[in-house]
Amino acid sequence: MTKVVISGTGIFQPQFTITNAELVESFNTYVDQHNAQHAAEIEAGKHVALAHSSVEFIEKASGIKQRYVLEKTGILDPSRMYPRFEERTDDQLSLMAEISVDAARKAMAQAGKQGKDIDAVLCSTANMQRAYPAMAVEIQQALGAGGYGFDMNVACSSATFGIEQAVNAVRSGSAKCVLVVNPEITSAHQEWKDRDCHFIFGDVCTAVIVERADTATSSDQWEVLGTKLATQFSNNIRNNFGFMNRSEDSDPNARDKTFRQEGRKVFKEVVPMAAAHIEAHLASLGKEPTQIRRFWLHQANQSMNQFVIRKLIGGEATEDIAPLILDEYANTASAGSVIAFHDHHADLVTGDVGVICSFGAGYSVGSVVVRKLS
Repeated sequence: MTKVVISGTGIFQPQFTITNAELVESFNTYVDQHNAQHAAEIEAGKHVALAHSSVEFIEKASGIKQRYVLEKTGILDPSRMYPRFEERTDDQLSLMAEISVDAARKAMAQAGKQGKDIDAVLCSTANMQRAYPAMAVEIQQALGAGGYGFDMNVACSSATFGIEQAVNAVRSGSAKCVLVVNPEITSAHQEWKDRDCHFIFGDVCTAVIVERADTATSSDQWEVLGTKLATQFSNNIRNNFGFMNRSEDSDPNARDKTFRQEGRKVFKEVVPMAAAHIEAHLASLGKEPTQIRRFWLHQANQSMNQFVIRKLIGGEATEDIAPLILDEYANTASAGSVIAFHDHHADLVTGDVGVICSFGAGYSVGSVVVRKLS
């Protein structure tokens, strides 16, 4: 079997940050304005008063302290509470392609690759900017890459699912070097007016180079020992925005057209699923969870990751075993586990084995087991 490696990773990090304190101030102003506007209905029992948020509530619920965003003034405007993006013409590089190219070039530089060395581009993300032409093909052209490109969406597991497609392409011989990009403009589908989730997401883009080991020249190579994917349908994380909304004569601004979830149900159902998935994957490779040097887990909720690690190794999820990046980045959908890997693997030594794992809407779980080569 062809040996496949991850030879480079890159991150695009937006220039703007929103702290929890900034977010809470904006949200609470919106709540006060909303409750005042609907005071009569609230008094008559025909409308429910909205509750304030707090920094303490956010950090206890998630572990998040801030998030990076592409635009913050619109998000923090209590009369708007979503980003202000300028529409671009068809002959301009799209915003999603722009941040993908930035992350891709960083990953390519780490891997020692140029555009001509890339013969497949996969754009795998929770939300696409448009239906067509494929974002991946636009990114392919901007980088001067050859071969082919396509888009895919498996919500928060898009990155790991994309990596498996890249690994399979290399092993089958349909590509020698594949770029996987995960542009997550989560601020555009976040519901900033909902107290239960207004703090969850942040913007970012990650990129991964997957290639044949015999073509890799990077000084930082990770052999892919195996990949494993699983899905199980659930409505507990959902977004109903789509091209059929107009034909259904539905309200494009209705609550169901942005991110929503049943958080407690998700925790109860997804966490055991993710832990069992990782354990089964490792067993198929002849490994025990206690043999794994590091777990780079999906970055949605600190308690989720702690629970997964306790189920796997019977111990606490220390920063050394399962590093967290969500305190800085918040939930970045599919990009979170890749950020954790990118930021927290330099201290591992040759032979160390780690697991990159994502879990989210679908439900979906994807795991990639890697071993450090150099």
